[in-house]
This record gives sequence, structure tokens and C-alpha cells, in this order.
Amino acid sequence: MKAGLARFLWLWLPPLAIFLAGLRRAFLTGQADPWDWGVPAALLLAGAGLLLARWGWTTLTWATLAWVALGSAGMAMLFCAVAAARAPDPGAAIGLLLLALLAAFGGARLRPPSVSGVLLLLLAALLLWRGPAHPIQPVPDRPGLAVITGLPLFWDEAGRAGRRDAPIIAVLRTRFTVMPMDDARALATAGMDRLLLAQPRALTPVQLVAIDQWVRRGGTALVLADPLLRWPSDLPLGDRRRSPSISLLDPLLAHWGFHPDGAPKSMEIRHFLPDGDLLTLSGAQLHRGGLPAYRRIGRGKVLLLGDADPIDDRLWLADPAHPRDPRYWVADTPACIMRWLGGVPVPGDRRWMLEADDVQNGIRWALVAGTFWAVMGAILLRRERRGSRPGTKGEGDGVKEGKSG
Repeated sequence: MKAGLARFLWLWLPPLAIFLAGLRRAFLTGQADPWDWGVPAALLLAGAGLLLARWGWTTLTWATLAWVALGSAGMAMLFCAVAAARAPDPGAAIGLLLLALLAAFGGARLRPPSVSGVLLLLLAALLLWRGPAHPIQPVPDRPGLAVITGLPLFWDEAGRAGRRDAPIIAVLRTRFTVMPMDDARALATAGMDRLLLAQPRALTPVQLVAIDQWVRRGGTALVLADPLLRWPSDLPLGDRRRSPSISLLDPLLAHWGFHPDGAPKSMEIRHFLPDGDLLTLSGAQLHRGGLPAYRRIGRGKVLLLGDADPIDDRLWLADPAHPRDPRYWVADTPACIMRWLGGVPVPGDRRWMLEADDVQNGIRWALVAGTFWAVMGAILLRRERRGSRPGTKGEGDGVKEGKSG
């Protein structure tokens, strides 16, 4: 009885510890990415293999390690599938499974030290390094992008730190040659064919006409016009340096044929686009024509998002130090902005956890499946031990058993 319980714990506790450790990383971003379990799987399975090898190598040792590795990867992948209501990325799923097996067998082959053990662990480290998504690299040919905005995207809001790029601009620079612009009349001579018009300050009628004419000649404009800006500010109310709290583009948008569809949404919501991309909206104004709303204007086109808050890094980025690394994104906002502006797409297909109930179901099913897997392993590996040839070691599963085991 004690031997059976010990065998069950051997097969259950390492996958459980790996699963709980990976959840911390997954909850940081809300992404259902099997690679979030890569580091804990590599460390804990290598340690488990090293510890299990102390009892000597038998066929049962290999079987036990394989069972633990498969259970660890399986729990993570089942959680991702249920929480996101989508199968995990095949490359990430296979990568995590290979990583688990390499780490477990590599750790075991280190006792006694062997070249094969070191080689297996090096392969696991290489897989862990190259497998997950990498920071976005700049493309060689970057079209020009003019940016007209009243948001603090290129400067410290209070003017203390001088020129600095907001995280969204740091990402956009990988796909565009970004040019901040104060006067819309410069569009005609700047040679830009793309414009990000994000919650600008009040524009003169001449500037509004300049934007309209630029679009009609073939320009592409992405307009972020927020009726209820919630961008946090340390400046007092009434300070002219604050970003406009409401959109000042209504005359131009009405001229282009955009019409509001109901009152602005007053709360922060996670909005999934038809292609599965995620936006975090706050106080958004929906317009007829989808999200974003789209209009052909002359030879050009305009895309309108009735919310400027999504490009605030607090709504799409978990760590401001890593804006170009998609593994730190909590929404697809940068990828959507670049796609809407016609930039080179961001590689990778991020899968997102859905509602709280989906996450809870994912945890529940992963724990149930992990427990069932450990029970089945304890039963099957006990049968394997009973069927082993006389003279083999009975401790090959990492558990010292008595004669009655």
C-alpha cells in the first residue's frame, strides 16, 4: 500500500508542481501558450530524472520518466486547449513535449555523469531558447508613417524627460519609418502614404481640409478617436499639456460618413475580432461598419477605431521593458495597428484565455487528467515491475519496496 502511494506521488507531484509554476507566467499575459511551462518543465524534470536515477537504471526507470514527462506536458496542453477553446499551437505543443522528455532523460543520464546526459540537456536548453516567440525584428524596407497625436507617444507628458518613444511607437518603428507631425498641412510634402491620427488636439479647418485632401489622393489613415479618453495622467485637470479627453474630429469623421452606433461603452472590455485577435477597449465608441469601421475616400481609405486607450501600454503590455516581445503582450493591439496600416505582419498566432469560467474549467480538467494519468501510471508500472525478469532491481521506479510490495 505504501509502495503504491509512493509510486503515485512520484507520478503526480512533479507534473502538478510544473503545472502550477507555469500558471504564474500564463496569468501574467493571459496567453494560452504551452511554452509558458517550458522553464519549470526543464528544471523540475531534469531534477526528477537525476533523483530517480539514484535507484539504478532499469526499463521501469525509463518508463517512469517518460510517464512523468508526458503527464507534465499533457496537463499544460489540456489547460491551454480548454482555457482558449482552441487547440494549442502545434509547434509549441510538440516543442514542450520534446523539451520535457529531453530534460527528464538528460537529468537521469547525469548520474553517473555522461556525455549523453549533457548532450540531452543542451538540446533541451537549445529548444527552450529557440522555441518560444522572439522579439520582433525591424524589417529592411519600412514605409513612412506620419503620426499626428495629442497623446504622450513621443515625449514625457510633463516635459521633464524630453523625447522618448512610448512602447507602441517602439513596436511601430520595426515596420515603419515613423515621423511625428505637428501640422497636418505638412502631409502634402512629407511623402508619407500612411497616417496614424490618434486623439489629436484641436485642428484648424485648414488642417482638416489638408488631411481630407491627402486621403483622397491615395493616403491610408488609421484614426483613433476616443469620446471618453481614460489615459492616466499625473497632470491636474485643466492643464493644457493633458491629452484631449474627448475626440475633436467629429466634423471630419461626419464628412467622411462615419456615424456613431449608440452610446460609448463605459467599461473596459476584452474584444475578440473575427480572426481571433484580441483588443482591450476602454470607453469605446462603436461605429457602423465593424471594428475598425472602414471607408473608401477618393483613392484612399480610412479606418476608424472609436477608442484611443488601446495603444496605452497598460492595456496591451505586461512589462514595459519588453514592448517588442509578443510573449509579454496582453492583447494583439500592436499587431492589429500594424496590419491595419498595411505593415509587414507580426509572426506567430497568439491564443488567448477566454472568460474566467473557461480558465477555471481548464485548471479543473488539467488537474483531473493529471491525477487520472498518475493513477493509471501507478497501476501499469506496478504490473511492469511484477513482469520483470528475476534479478532486476525492484527500486527502478524510484521507490524502495519491501518483499510484500
